[in-house]
Amino acid sequence: MCSRLPRTACLLRLIELCILLSHTAAYFGLTGREPLVFLPAPFSNEPPTGKAHLKQCEQMTLARRQKRLCRREPGLAETLRESVRLSLLECRYQFRNERWNCSLDGRGSLLKRGFKETAFLLAVSSAALSHALAKACSSGRMERCTCDDSPGIQHREAWQWGVCGDNLKYSTKFLKKFLGQKRVSKDLRAQIDSHNINVGIRAVKSGLKTTCKCHGVSGSCAVRTCWKQLSPFHDTGRLLKFRYDTAVRVLSVTNAATGETELAGPRRHGQSHRSTDLVFLEDSPSFCRPSRYSPGTAGRSCAKDTSCQSLCCGRGYNTAMHLTTLSCHCQVRWCCHVECQTCVREEEVYTCKNT
Repeated sequence: MCSRLPRTACLLRLIELCILLSHTAAYFGLTGREPLVFLPAPFSNEPPTGKAHLKQCEQMTLARRQKRLCRREPGLAETLRESVRLSLLECRYQFRNERWNCSLDGRGSLLKRGFKETAFLLAVSSAALSHALAKACSSGRMERCTCDDSPGIQHREAWQWGVCGDNLKYSTKFLKKFLGQKRVSKDLRAQIDSHNINVGIRAVKSGLKTTCKCHGVSGSCAVRTCWKQLSPFHDTGRLLKFRYDTAVRVLSVTNAATGETELAGPRRHGQSHRSTDLVFLEDSPSFCRPSRYSPGTAGRSCAKDTSCQSLCCGRGYNTAMHLTTLSCHCQVRWCCHVECQTCVREEEVYTCKNT
């Protein structure tokens, strides 16, 4: 059961296995091999009515304590599903030109290792869950939370003026409660996983900005209302991809002063690694050939001048001509109608060879 695992392992099981495989497949008939565009779209802003959310909670492979929280919180089940969708789509987008393209194939084996890719999966999953919870609060999909606690603004005014802030404070607090607060493990892998989970949460927090709206006669700013708003999740994904590219390899050392086990890596500017760095234990495989970690790069599309050499791993690439249709010669007709012709264009498509 997930309740017997540390919170890091619980997040892995919850985000990558329990919800994605058990819940999404059950509801949408997915096998786990479909392109990510076929994953469920964003969910309704209205929380499930009646006992609908109770059924959703029961269909998830959650710990007993987590199911209790889910049943008490209408809207949580769909928020969890939305966080999975966010993390998967963003991961796939950020690694679209990499040898490892966040494929679902081999993910179970990948999560058991201490690769950079594992670090990114943990970070983007925790970030997506934190982001989705905060957004669910401000959109009214979670009954037990509402707008952020920005000073000088009441919730009634926030809803009336459309300035309900994203409640990241509640999101972070609830996330810790949902995953379970366990004492820090002395196990090196558990420490690394916990660190990378926190990197994801910090990445979301770094994108929290203050937005203001003026109220007054003729657009004057006699009264100004300000609230907290999260950056688009794509910004968080881009930041985490940068953290992946600059990830630090670490090992376990014992602090001579305290006797505690700590993570240490190559020293940079007087410190081994920062709280915002993704950390990993072992070098990643090449991902060029099919393995238990990925399907390889054979058949992958690539850009001739930028990515084919790296993606195809020296095997070369095939060139084919494809016909594509697109809108062209568009004209605006009075007043608001656009008329376009359909043009056919021939373009070269490059795919990596098998051998």
